[in-house]
Amino acid sequence: MSVLETLKFVTFRPLRTNDAVAIRRRKLIAKIDEQIQFSSGKIDAVKGFKTVTDAQGSKKKVEVSKRVKPWWGASVDGKVHLTIRYGSKPLEFGNGLNAIELSSEEEVPDVLRRVREAVESGQLDDIIAQKAKYRVRAQV
Repeated sequence: MSVLETLKFVTFRPLRTNDAVAIRRRKLIAKIDEQIQFSSGKIDAVKGFKTVTDAQGSKKKVEVSKRVKPWWGASVDGKVHLTIRYGSKPLEFGNGLNAIELSSEEEVPDVLRRVREAVESGQLDDIIAQKAKYRVRAQV
């Protein structure tokens, strides 16, 4: 038996990268992954790139650190409230319900993983779509 006979061949169908829903999911999943790493103590800053102009007027990309801000905080009653953010705004899961209540900070990574699974399965697509809407400026 040859090696090729042991392999299963299929037709390649690439993921549509211009699908708005898939782009929103990937964006939110990337931010949730950052928060999981941050809550586990693995990172405190994220590397990004910034375009700067030097004295001669030429532009080049420079690697910079961006601070990661936690999505959770202590409430008045001692519980921890975790918000899931899309951009700078927290997602609203119900009328005025924009945080998940936890008993301690140790629960944060596990809850973020569960929310990540929900995003992957498409359960938050409608909520993300509402936050992703933007107003088009009127042409003057």
